[in-house]
Amino acid sequence: MARSKKSTESSIKSRKGDVTKAGRLPAAPLDLSRGIHLPRRSCKDHFELVEPGINAEGVHTWPFDPSCPVDVLFLTVDDRRRVRMNRHSYFEVLYLCSGSANCHIQDRLLPFSEGDLAIIGSTLYHRIECQSSSPLTIAAMFFDPGIIRCDGTSDSTEYLTPFLLQDADFPHIVPAETGVPRQVLDMMLRIRSEQPASSPRSRLALKTYLKMLLLHLVNQYAQYAGTVETFQRQQQALDRLRPLFRYLGENCSNCIQVGQAARICGMSNSHFMSVFKRVTGLSFVTYINHYRIERAQALLTKTDQSIADISQQVGYCDQSYFGVIFRRTVGMTPVTYRRRIWASNDSNQAQHDHMPPVSLGGLPVPAIPKRNVAEKSGIQLAGRNPELVAKRTGTWDRFAAPARNSDWR
Repeated sequence: MARSKKSTESSIKSRKGDVTKAGRLPAAPLDLSRGIHLPRRSCKDHFELVEPGINAEGVHTWPFDPSCPVDVLFLTVDDRRRVRMNRHSYFEVLYLCSGSANCHIQDRLLPFSEGDLAIIGSTLYHRIECQSSSPLTIAAMFFDPGIIRCDGTSDSTEYLTPFLLQDADFPHIVPAETGVPRQVLDMMLRIRSEQPASSPRSRLALKTYLKMLLLHLVNQYAQYAGTVETFQRQQQALDRLRPLFRYLGENCSNCIQVGQAARICGMSNSHFMSVFKRVTGLSFVTYINHYRIERAQALLTKTDQSIADISQQVGYCDQSYFGVIFRRTVGMTPVTYRRRIWASNDSNQAQHDHMPPVSLGGLPVPAIPKRNVAEKSGIQLAGRNPELVAKRTGTWDRFAAPARNSDWR
């Protein structure tokens, strides 16, 4: 018995060491799946939704309903336009419905596969980078941690511990095989079914589902040995850089050197470069170039200003140098980028409305939501009537349909 206990403890320690290296929580050997079809017309373009809300500090703001600051939405992500590295004051949970991606957090690239879950707190710069030929589909939940903290109970903060312990080795990705991502998705769909939370009952239900979702994450990360001091150190480092971010937002068109940036933050050059890289995951020069190029992308897409005017407006006096940096960052010249975006906008919208439904793999059966919850969220669940699915998509679902009098399992 003692030998068995020691062996179990050794196994846990070994798995935890693997987590630190891979950035993923250990996976259990599950290989059950169900099909699920996202409502394509309910999906929103990730770039269009997020990029306009990112300021010079790289902070994204989200327009929550103050009475119930939780939102669940469906997003599409492609590799034509990448959202700038950003952070936010809210907490974020992402379920990858289709495709393959990298979760770029600080200077780490974590593989993000179909059916996986990503957990992202408020102090780390990050973005999702599409790695598949077709667009990603993501179910996302944004929530203000204040909705949990405002309970005033002594244990309310415990629900948020997975978001507060995110140090440099934190395993942000929870693999599909653990079963936890599907359980979390179930709660996300229930939250979505209560939106907009316009009544006291719906707000109570929504907050209850949110706590159930967070409890799944608390249990999953129970063995991870992070500390609240990690969150506090990251917050302090961000506070030291805020004067610089404010300056960049007000003076994007002006030249700024590393020495000037260090003086604004009250640091030596070497210390500033070290702190900036640790906080943002990028060198200062790379960060400022990305910030300016992504502002240029927005201007190229939404205005008919000349390339020369745009290069001046985003801080490049030399149009040729602007072209070099743009091509190095985006992979094409500014002129080509503008032509492609303008030419593809209409066709992409048409394709978006006629995309085939997405089938999710690696999803354990016990966590599948009730049919009424899914349908209220606007989701078509496979197995309801496979003949109709086959007629609409030209494919058959791999699983037999349940009996017509069954609940849907």
